[in-house]
Amino acid sequence: MNIDEERNAIRQELESLRTSGAHRRELSLHACKRLFFDLGIRPSSAAVRELTQTGSASDIPKDIDHFWERIRDASRVRIGGGAIPPSLEEKAGELLGALYENAVSAAGQRFDEERRHASEALDRTTSALREAQIRQETAHDAWQRAETRAEVALTRVRELEAQIGASAALRVSEDDVLRATVARLEMEKSRLEQRLETEQATNASLHERIEALHQELRVSTEHYANQIKDAIAEAERRVKPMLVELDSLRSMASTYQAGIRDASRKEFDFIQQLSAAKSRGDRLEAQTREQSDEIDALTRELAAARERGALSPEVTGLIRSWAQAGRFADADFASLGTALDAHIELPSHCPKCADGEPELARDGDGYELSCPECEHSSGAKRSRLEAVTHFMHPQRTGSPA
Repeated sequence: MNIDEERNAIRQELESLRTSGAHRRELSLHACKRLFFDLGIRPSSAAVRELTQTGSASDIPKDIDHFWERIRDASRVRIGGGAIPPSLEEKAGELLGALYENAVSAAGQRFDEERRHASEALDRTTSALREAQIRQETAHDAWQRAETRAEVALTRVRELEAQIGASAALRVSEDDVLRATVARLEMEKSRLEQRLETEQATNASLHERIEALHQELRVSTEHYANQIKDAIAEAERRVKPMLVELDSLRSMASTYQAGIRDASRKEFDFIQQLSAAKSRGDRLEAQTREQSDEIDALTRELAAARERGALSPEVTGLIRSWAQAGRFADADFASLGTALDAHIELPSHCPKCADGEPELARDGDGYELSCPECEHSSGAKRSRLEAVTHFMHPQRTGSPA
């Protein structure tokens, strides 16, 4: 029994004493006795208060002191009826008391040692029990797996039994088919034996015919062999001049191939030179094209500068403001012509949708300004000034306001 179980037993004893009407001191003394003699624990206020669940902080120490007083009284042994002096009698009692305390201490040590051995044995038993439980679980798992395999094997046996039954039925039907097949084959065998006899007779006559043909073939072979020998001799006589001519043609062919290789090498060199010249020509053409574009741009800038120089900026601004205000009629636009086109800037947005960016296009000899988003257009006009004016102010009527 471990300490916790012993403490529970002490609590039960104290509860039974309390039920029987025992006082606080009796409960405290019983708890001190069990703690000291049975558990080998020196009684303390906390330990006694924990077991008895009664008494104040001053009463329990008094009860513990009373317990020790009773222990000391019990340890004093008085020896009477002799001529021993009282002082020696007291010393003998103290000696007996010391012997008793030493015996209690030795018994407590022995009890602790035995308790330690019992605890070690309990630990070993617990470990063995745990290992046995693990082995039991392993065996149980193995048993479950074996049972599962047995169920699978039983299912497989049933399937095989069903297959065997089906095979037996199939074997019976196959035996019937086999017997019918054997009968048909026997009839076929008799028919084939008859045909074999006919074929053997035919083969005998054919063998005689083959022997005759072999004799005729040997005669023809000897005749044709003699003719082939004569033809080979005649061919050798005719081929010799052709071989000489063939040698001369081979020498000419080798010379021709050397010339072809030389010509191919020259052609390759020429192609490389031509490629390099073409690359230089392409670069020169690109440079020429770039210079031509630069010259055209400079020419346009020069023409625009000349046109802008013809009128002062103040006059140009005044004409643009009049045109936007609708003070020009179509006849006025016709008289102005394209003289102010170099000073006219295109609007950045459409007056109707406000999202489109107007685009200027040439329409024959005139101009047309249109919006790609809403398809608003100025129509074909004679100049950029007129196209911009009609595009921005489509409500014009054609006469000055």
